[in-house]
Amino acid sequence: MADRVEIEQSGGVRTIWLNRPDRRNALSLALVDDLRAALAAAAADPMVRAVVLAGRGAGFCAGGDLADGLAGDGFAAGHASRGQFAALLQEIAALRVPVIAAVHGDALGGGCGLVAACDLAVADADARFGTPEIKIGLFPWMILVALRRGVPRKALFELVATGDRIGAERAAQIGLINRVAPAGTWLAAAQALAAQVGGQSGWAMANGKSAFYQVEELAMSHAYAAMQSQLSLNLLTEDAMEGVAAFLQKRAPTWKDR
Repeated sequence: MADRVEIEQSGGVRTIWLNRPDRRNALSLALVDDLRAALAAAAADPMVRAVVLAGRGAGFCAGGDLADGLAGDGFAAGHASRGQFAALLQEIAALRVPVIAAVHGDALGGGCGLVAACDLAVADADARFGTPEIKIGLFPWMILVALRRGVPRKALFELVATGDRIGAERAAQIGLINRVAPAGTWLAAAQALAAQVGGQSGWAMANGKSAFYQVEELAMSHAYAAMQSQLSLNLLTEDAMEGVAAFLQKRAPTWKDR
């Protein structure tokens, strides 16, 4: 990965660092590929219970690398290569474990899209968010998919149509992030949240996360039928039996992730 991505592991929490601080962690094609590889490795490692996505240096991510990722080698090749970023955003949602964005400094453009694609997000009190693409004659096309699923319509249109930056408190108000951490504690706060959600039943979390996104795409009657089936399956798992027994016995459960 040529040090564009750094990996740290503490217990069940894997922290994946964007490591291009000299470029404000701008998303080059190589960095996108490395992030995809890092997520695939996390998915394949049974020791990983949650992932934290963070940025080295002064900020989380300044967005797409304009010197690298837009033109490509001809129209068709460029179009295909830009699809790698769309794949990355989808793979975050598809990962079997929760992904938590730990944001400090700026999360702009594609960086804001990464935050929106994550399952949860914690931001430093001084963090800033924005989609400034409109100011250079572009629109935040691909990240719009993730943003539109998490941010209310009028608040989001103001963000994408003005290109203005908003602070962490406003980002929390519109649902872009979950929590605002006191200045300087953003990483610890995100890793603590990751440890909390990563401590749940692995079976319930993996299948529940999949269903969480699936129900958005289903008609209401189909969604209820699908979730009824999921509940019946869940009740048959060893973890569900252990969880009920632990509750009745007033003790902490021991998960087997099956």
